[in-house]
Amino acid sequence: MSSKMEIIARRSNERGHSNAGWLDSYHTWSFSSYHDPKFDNGFGCLHVLNEDRVEPTKGFGTHSHKEYEIFTYIVDGELEHKDSMGNTEIIHRDEVQFTSAGTGLQHSEFNVHQSLWVHFIQIWVKPNQSKLQPSYTTKKWSDKDKLNKLCLLVDDIKNSNENTIAIHASLSMFATILEANQSIKHIFKRNKGFIHLIMRSGKEATNIAKIRLNQSIILEEGDGAFINCETSFNELSIENIGQINAEFLLFDHE
Repeated sequence: MSSKMEIIARRSNERGHSNAGWLDSYHTWSFSSYHDPKFDNGFGCLHVLNEDRVEPTKGFGTHSHKEYEIFTYIVDGELEHKDSMGNTEIIHRDEVQFTSAGTGLQHSEFNVHQSLWVHFIQIWVKPNQSKLQPSYTTKKWSDKDKLNKLCLLVDDIKNSNENTIAIHASLSMFATILEANQSIKHIFKRNKGFIHLIMRSGKEATNIAKIRLNQSIILEEGDGAFINCETSFNELSIENIGQINAEFLLFDHE
């Protein structure tokens, strides 16, 4: 199948970065004190992708959100969520916590572990309708579910089922743990995509995960890539060319 798409790398060392001691955070788009005019408005409905590490017993105090679909993918550790809807939950590795902020809510997020840092990806998506009723859900997928395949975690509410988290946006999010020398393909249903290779090994590691997109663009841990499709049903190949497992998130969206 012929493939017409533009792939633009977003290198890890070019992301916004802030380190408050208790919080080490990388921003794909402008966020908080990080501002870059080229990355102000997200990419389609995908507006925020932050890769955060939070120190034990520290976290984000109660704060407000509205008019965003917000979800958290736990990489390592555990994170306590409390919100104004009465939800209190500790989420762990393999879990995704989803909040539809809608007309508005307040929540807090804390690493309640006494000794281990928590590492997570937080994503904000602009919904396709306003003034939604706030809602909350959590779902779990094992590493086996993600091994060498695209595991669908989040999907447009028009298509979602009991095995996925429903989002009010034309967006699907997949997670994959790709072993060395393995490859996988995805055919896009929408006109945009984004892929983020999670920084599992840490900033100082030398043996890191590497993937290659369509036999050309190489991403290392912390890197991402914007994907523009000229027409629907464009195929992306993802190959693990490193020596260790590569864990990544793939978005198919408008």
